[in-house]
Amino acid sequence: MTVVRKHSLLRKELLKQFYYHKQLTLTELSKLTNKSLPLITSAVNSLVEDEYVLEYGLAPSTGGRRALSFLLNDKKQKYIVAVAVDQLLTQVAIYDLMNNAKVKPETKQLVLLKDDASSLESFTDFLKNYIAASGIPAEQILGVGIGMPGFVNAMEGINYTFFKPEGNITLKNYLSGQLNLPVYLYNDSSLIALAELKFGIGKNLKDVLVINIGWGIGLGMIVNGSLFRGHTGYAGEFSHIPLSLSNKICSCGKRGCLEVDTSLLVMIDRAKSAMATGASSSMEQIFNDTGDLPVEHFLLAARDGDPLAVSIVSDAAFLIGKGISTLIHIMNPGLIILSGTGALAGKILMAPIQQAINEFCIPWLAEQTEIRVSQLASDAKLWGAATLVIENCDF
Repeated sequence: MTVVRKHSLLRKELLKQFYYHKQLTLTELSKLTNKSLPLITSAVNSLVEDEYVLEYGLAPSTGGRRALSFLLNDKKQKYIVAVAVDQLLTQVAIYDLMNNAKVKPETKQLVLLKDDASSLESFTDFLKNYIAASGIPAEQILGVGIGMPGFVNAMEGINYTFFKPEGNITLKNYLSGQLNLPVYLYNDSSLIALAELKFGIGKNLKDVLVINIGWGIGLGMIVNGSLFRGHTGYAGEFSHIPLSLSNKICSCGKRGCLEVDTSLLVMIDRAKSAMATGASSSMEQIFNDTGDLPVEHFLLAARDGDPLAVSIVSDAAFLIGKGISTLIHIMNPGLIILSGTGALAGKILMAPIQQAINEFCIPWLAEQTEIRVSQLASDAKLWGAATLVIENCDF
């Protein structure tokens, strides 16, 4: 590898460390990258010259001479397009290098169906229009990171479940050509786990499992400090563990999957059916006025103690806890994070999950695993998508 190439890779690694840690000294950067202090000093100086990095001032004293610290330049006009796709809604936001939203995020209702070409066209037009309306020149955008459900092959840029372009072209190449920008794809649950590792309560931990409670039930796995995707990239299909007490057919075509009794889609349907047959709830007015029930309204109602919402969330959380017991037996994680949109329900999730663990998990093994509710919640999807760009782009 040439000296120029090594220097370029080091610059990229330093920018990633600043993105994740914000303010850092040269010594801290040396430890994080396992590179010599003179080499780090030279690379940081070049980043200062290119206005990617600024001198921030003296770091807190550790007993000796206070070191000079650095951080990313929030005036540097480089941006990231982050896209979070689920089965019903698509969110998009544009962030600067400090993870501040440069453009107000937008959400589009987009129902994903297998082999539906029109949804890909609608999705592409939504992104095109949002990026164009931002007024940001293409040369200032580092790339587009997209987290989506389904069987996603990130290396090949293919989603084998949704969004299949016509002809012999991968989804990644199709979107890149349509948007005229670099595009990076990954499974949404894995990106949520990456966001929790870099910005959430999983930061600096080695073995963490992240449950994505959404329109399905996903799983992202951090093993030895890195994202784990298995032999061919499809590890983490938590939704399809056969733990359902019903005989309903899952979206995968099989029966008895965890997803059919625990997804947000199922919870919302249960709440609407109950209110339609006379159940009393604080959610009645919005349901009667619109005939629908926004997921955020349902989850906040559960968090605020609405009896109907609490009952439905508790039933789903108990089954999720049963699945978590299996994960604890297999993976022995130090931390399990309840994340995704469903984390908006907050601590109401904890009691039924703990009840299931008490019933189905070996006690001395369960005691070694902490379970916490994400502080990122629905933001984890967009932050994970932004992180995907930072991990792969050329600065």
